[in-house]
Amino acid sequence: MKSYQTSQIRNIGIVAHGGAGKTSLVEAMLFNTGAINRLGRVEDGTTTSDFHPEETKKQITIHTSLVPCEWKDTKLNLLDTPGFSDFISDVKGVLRVVDGALFVVCAVAGVEVQTEIIWTMASDANLPKIIFLNKMDRENANFDKAFAEIQQTLPGNCMPIQLPIGAAETFSGYVDVIAQKAYSFKADGEISEIAVPDDLADALESYREKLVEASAEMDDEALEKYLNGDELSEQEIMGGLKAGIKAGKITPVLCGSATKNVGVKQAMNFLAEFFPAPEDKSAEPLSALVFKTLVDPFVGKMNFVRIFSGTLKADNPVFNATKDKAEKVGQVLYVRGKHQEPTPQVTCGDIAVMVKLQDTNTNDTLCAKEKCQTLEPIVFPIPTYSVAIAPKSKGDEDKLGNAMARMLEEDPALRVEKNVETHQTILTGMGETHLDITLDKLKRKFGVDVVMADPRVPYRETVKAMVKVEGKHKKQTGGHGQYGHCWLRIEPLAEGDFEFDQEIFGGSVPRQYIPAVEKGVREAMVEGILAGYPVTNVKVVLYDGSYHNVDSSEMAFKLAGSQAFKKGALQAKPVLLEPIATVEVVVPESFMGDIISDFNTKRGRILGMEPGDRFTTVKAQVPLSEMYRYSIDLKSITQGRGSFSMAFSHYEEVPAMLSDKIVAKAKADKEAAEK
Repeated sequence: MKSYQTSQIRNIGIVAHGGAGKTSLVEAMLFNTGAINRLGRVEDGTTTSDFHPEETKKQITIHTSLVPCEWKDTKLNLLDTPGFSDFISDVKGVLRVVDGALFVVCAVAGVEVQTEIIWTMASDANLPKIIFLNKMDRENANFDKAFAEIQQTLPGNCMPIQLPIGAAETFSGYVDVIAQKAYSFKADGEISEIAVPDDLADALESYREKLVEASAEMDDEALEKYLNGDELSEQEIMGGLKAGIKAGKITPVLCGSATKNVGVKQAMNFLAEFFPAPEDKSAEPLSALVFKTLVDPFVGKMNFVRIFSGTLKADNPVFNATKDKAEKVGQVLYVRGKHQEPTPQVTCGDIAVMVKLQDTNTNDTLCAKEKCQTLEPIVFPIPTYSVAIAPKSKGDEDKLGNAMARMLEEDPALRVEKNVETHQTILTGMGETHLDITLDKLKRKFGVDVVMADPRVPYRETVKAMVKVEGKHKKQTGGHGQYGHCWLRIEPLAEGDFEFDQEIFGGSVPRQYIPAVEKGVREAMVEGILAGYPVTNVKVVLYDGSYHNVDSSEMAFKLAGSQAFKKGALQAKPVLLEPIATVEVVVPESFMGDIISDFNTKRGRILGMEPGDRFTTVKAQVPLSEMYRYSIDLKSITQGRGSFSMAFSHYEEVPAMLSDKIVAKAKADKEAAEK
């Protein structure tokens, strides 16, 4: 693939709800340019962009694919993105590096949830948008109904540039609203001009008038001409349309069928002519952003980069401004799906892949060291769905750790942590499908088979009453014996996890043995009182005891302290504590009642509500044990339109009925483990 000037490049994110036909549209575009000689099918796993094993198996897009093609002396860098919410982080990365988004909307299903969500993201990023109304050939396809949904749910002055002739089995062509001409699709995919159908004449006149008015508003001279009642030329309309698209004030709507390759060439013509080129900063020093990373078993680590200024050259060093490290650049590749082609340089505005960089990952800025700068990073969503994982084979812990480190390089929406309280490895992602695919990749790429379990809740234990208790460790077996004796006062602590004090008078416990008593208490606290969970919010005071000149030792006093605490804590009205999370849920206002009702069933407390322009934020405090599957619940309640964040707040006493069940289960689990 030849090198293109910045003005000839179009960076386009292909986005939509899953199943709308993004991948099929990209496939048709590739076929039209001659890059492939036959149309692949998603159902057969033969498309260019969905080439990963997990994608062909699931028949959905999971990874963003870079699929460049050459059309009308223009390079279209098509980025085919996932359409399911579990993989929204890939969409976020793409929207940061493209110059506009092509939304694919199904003419049968209309505007679906992920389309709405991504539309908001693209609007917040001030990206130009174009809509391709796909599947006009399908049964129940309805342009008018779908366009009405577009106008109702997607703000942005959406305007048809084409009107379809017929629908479903009668879909046979389109009317060009600007040129006021009609075209019929021929068997070879080309078009021939025909008369405008009578039943579309009124719609054509109405839509064209609105388009002319919107275009005229983009230029003062054209607006004055329009207001004076003069006719705008086709060039003036097109100039205003181009300016309106770039400013985000006009969203054109095209139509066709990706699988039949009908209307796709016209869409490509429109993208090449009307979509904005990248800003030309080729004279400035290099700056590039890594927006995606893949670990290829043959090539190694692949960093996908967008060049924002300057030129990236193969075999030239670059500086990682994010990590403050120099990187040695080897090969730079143009990729099309899994096809790779080396290139000596990448011009400003273009997108390419760098391989085998040592320290560079997603969201890093690469630049010239003499003018170091950090580009605005991608703001990835926070993962909220967690499971506990462990290797199936004993001894594979290190192998799992190394494999997960590679997976984290590839996927910014994953988190892994070792919970020191529950001793579980917790894997957190965007949802069930996300984590299922992650574990499949662990096995396929790194040979690590893991088992999943629900995360254990990190309960704590405490006491509610003050007691005084004696602990004595005395052992005489002939010769040197063991003797440690202490009196402890155990009481609740209002603030702080643990406090140890001593009120020894007269040397009843020698000073050198006091730390041993504290150590024994601390060890007993870790083991727990009721269900084996750590004890917290307790004050322990050593106030009396006795010793033996010969038989006393640190070990004896440690054991005495441990015995005293275990015995005394059981007498001090022990209770179970559970972690409480502060949760913020952002949902359309229509779902607010359902969210509050659901929190009530989860023992939650509503803290408040903050209305916004399109969404309402509900704040609540909810027991962590009720929140592990909340991402699934929220999708169900809001049809995928809601999002939430969560942070630990504090511990609270578990209700008695629940506490009894938790304690009983903990004892049963302990007995089973000991057998």
